[in-house]
Amino acid sequence: MARRKSGASDKPDVEQLTEFYRRMLLVRRFEERTARAYTEAKIGGYCHLNLGEEATVVGLMDGIEARDYLFVSYRDHGYALLRGMDPGRVMAELYGRSDGVSRGWGGSMHLFDVETRQLGGYGIVGGQLPLATGAALALQYKETDEIVLCQLGDGATNIGAFHEALNIAALWQLPIVFAVVNNALGMGTTVEMSSAEPELYKRGAAYRMASARVDGNDVTAVRDAMREAAAHARSGKGPFLLEATVGRLRGHSVVDPAAYRSAEEVAAVRKADPVLALHAQLQAAGVGDESLAAIEQDVTTVVTKAVEFAESSPKPEVGTLFDYTYASPVPNDTRRRPAEPLFPEVVAK
Repeated sequence: MARRKSGASDKPDVEQLTEFYRRMLLVRRFEERTARAYTEAKIGGYCHLNLGEEATVVGLMDGIEARDYLFVSYRDHGYALLRGMDPGRVMAELYGRSDGVSRGWGGSMHLFDVETRQLGGYGIVGGQLPLATGAALALQYKETDEIVLCQLGDGATNIGAFHEALNIAALWQLPIVFAVVNNALGMGTTVEMSSAEPELYKRGAAYRMASARVDGNDVTAVRDAMREAAAHARSGKGPFLLEATVGRLRGHSVVDPAAYRSAEEVAAVRKADPVLALHAQLQAAGVGDESLAAIEQDVTTVVTKAVEFAESSPKPEVGTLFDYTYASPVPNDTRRRPAEPLFPEVVAK
C-alpha cells in the first residue's frame, strides 16, 4: 500500500493544465446550472452534484483509456461529460426528456451509454460493485487488456457488496480498479464516525490488494495515480484500490442544506476549491486573464446550449414506460401501465 503525495509526478506543462482547467470548469458550470434547473422544478427526482470533486473526476477520467469500462455511483454527471457523452443529451436525461442518454427514463442517477462504455450510474449505494466486478470477470474470460474502473463514494465502503467484490476480485486477480471518492461524508455522517479505519485505501490490505491514497484536489496527482492503478490492473497483476480525498462544496444532494457542517468546515472546503486553485495556478504560470475568460465563455456556451437542447426535447410517451424493463424478451413480461387490467379484452366484454 502507498500514500501518494501531491506533486509526485513530473511537472505538467501549462497547456496540459489549461486543458484540465477547461474540463473542470465544464463540470463546475454544468453542475451549477443543474442545481438551478432543479430549484426551478425543471429537474425532478434525486440529484447529486460533483461540485468540489472536479479535479478527481477529471483526473480519474484522464487516467483510463476509451476502450476501458466505467461504472459510477449516483454522483455521475461529471463522469458522463468527460467520458464523451454529449452535454445536451446528458442535460436532457436530467430533464427526463426522450433525447436523454437513457431516453429520459433514468434521470440524474442513471446515465448510461454503451458507446462511451459508461455502463451506468447506480442509485443503490454500492449497487455498481458486483456488476463492475462481473464485467471485469468477463474481460478476463475474453483475454483482453481492457480494464474496469468502478467509482464509488466513501459510504459504500461499509456495505457487504464492497467486501464481497474486493474479495472475489483479489481471489481471481480481476482487471479492475476500485476508485473511492472520499469526500469525508457519507450523506451527513463523517468517515471517522462510520469507519473504524478512516483511511479507506488501507482496506485493500485485508485482500492483499495493491492500494494508494491521493490528494483529490490535485488533478495531475489523481491522473498519475489512476494511470498507475490502471497499468497494474491491465498487466494482469490483479485489482487495485485507489482512494482520492476531496471536499464536497454542497450537501449530499441538491435539497440537502448540509446543516451538519460547522462554519469552519465549510470555510476549509471552500478554501481548497480545486477549480479556483487551478485558476490561480494558471495565472501564476503566465496564462492571461483574456485566455481564462475565453475558456469561461466557451464553457458557458456549451452549458447554455445543453440546457436549450434539453428544454426543446420532447417528453417520453407514457406508452414506452416499460419498453426498457429488460434488455431482451422475457416470458410473461407485461407492458402494462399502472392500474391497467391484465387482460383488457376480458374487461371490455
